[in-house]
Amino acid sequence: MSELKVPTMAEMMAAGETPEILFWVGCAGSFDDRAKKITKAIVKILNQCNVKFAVLGTEESCTGDPAKRAGNEFLFQMQAMMNIQVLDGYEVKKIVTACPHCFNTLKNEYPGLGGNYEVVHHTQLLESLFKEGRLKVEGGAFKGKKITFHDPCYLGRANEVYEAPREVLKKLDAELVEMKRCKAKGLCCGAGGAQMFKEAEKGDKEVNIERTEDALATNANIIATGCPFCNTMMTDGVKNFNKENDIKVLDIAEMISSASDL
Repeated sequence: MSELKVPTMAEMMAAGETPEILFWVGCAGSFDDRAKKITKAIVKILNQCNVKFAVLGTEESCTGDPAKRAGNEFLFQMQAMMNIQVLDGYEVKKIVTACPHCFNTLKNEYPGLGGNYEVVHHTQLLESLFKEGRLKVEGGAFKGKKITFHDPCYLGRANEVYEAPREVLKKLDAELVEMKRCKAKGLCCGAGGAQMFKEAEKGDKEVNIERTEDALATNANIIATGCPFCNTMMTDGVKNFNKENDIKVLDIAEMISSASDL
C-alpha cells in the first residue's frame, strides 16, 4: 500500500503552494479510533484523484458545534473566532469535511462571525469527483449487496443534502434500499446536538436502537453513513441486536475507497 500523503497548510504555504481544498478533519476524525479509518479513506481517495489538499494539523481546533448546541454560546464564539483567524491567515477558500456537524457550523454559523468559505461535505466532493471523471470505481466488492443509507440530521434536514450520498452509493453496483423514515422524514441517530457527550435521559428506549430497527427492517447487508457520530450510534445499535457479524456499518468514503481498491 502506498503511503498516505497528508500535507499541512503550513508546509504548503512554506513551499509557496496553494491547495484546492482544506480537509477539515474534525474532532471525531482526529481522535476517535473508528472515525480515523474514515479520515484515512478520504485521504486515500484524495491522493488517488490527485486532489491538491492540506489539513491544518495541530492548528485545527473544534468548530465549537457541541458547545453551541449545549448552550454555551460564549465558548462557541471563542472557538469559532480562533478558527476563523487561522483559516483567514491561510486565505482558505474551500473546505471539505466528513462531519456534518463541522459542515453545518462552518457553512452556516461562521459567516455571522466573519468566516466566509465554500464548505462541502465529503459525499458532495465524491459526487463531483465522479462527475469530473477523476474518480472511478471498479471493484465489485459490493455487487449484489443491499445497502441502506442513514441520513445524518445536519446533512439532510438541516442542509437538504440528500442526493449526493445516494448518487455516490449508486456507483457501487449494489441495491440501494430506503428505510421507511428517510430523507426529509429521517430519524436522528441520537447523537446530534451534543447528545453524544451526555448521559441518556429518562425513557423506555434509546434513539439509536429505534433507528437501528428501521435499518434492520430493510434487510440490508450494509448500513451506509456519512457522519462519524451516526457511525458510532448505528454500530452500537447493530451490536445491541448481536448482528455485527451479519451487518456492517460503513462510511460512504470507506466503501468507495475499498471498492476502488485504493
